[in-house]
Amino acid sequence: MGAFAIPVRVYWEDTDASGVVYHASYLRYMERARSDWLRALGIDQAALIREERLQFVVVEAQIRYHRPARFGDELQVSVLLTERGGASVTMAQEIRRGGPDGELLLSATIRAACLDSDNLKPRPLPASVPAQP
Repeated sequence: MGAFAIPVRVYWEDTDASGVVYHASYLRYMERARSDWLRALGIDQAALIREERLQFVVVEAQIRYHRPARFGDELQVSVLLTERGGASVTMAQEIRRGGPDGELLLSATIRAACLDSDNLKPRPLPASVPAQP
């Protein structure tokens, strides 16, 4: 699977008093994109926790803020699998203003581990997570 992306509109609640997106709001945007990416792969996270006692947890995030987003902007938030380990995945994420060829606002590398929901120890990734980026 290639890059996956979702649209996000910036709401007032996402910004500081000057209408600039607050830095932590970008983390929520990226989380939404990763959740929708998993859904597109056929992975129901609620069922995974309930039935298999597995969950994904972000264990590392490297983020570079290039330009600010503002109230009312239409953004595109992308996810690209770059590495699949035995119990973790690494993804490249970007946030752009206005679409896939729009202005780059943020770039990030996110690593998420697959954990046992009961003891929070690593467990192998579900087979539905792609083997190759």
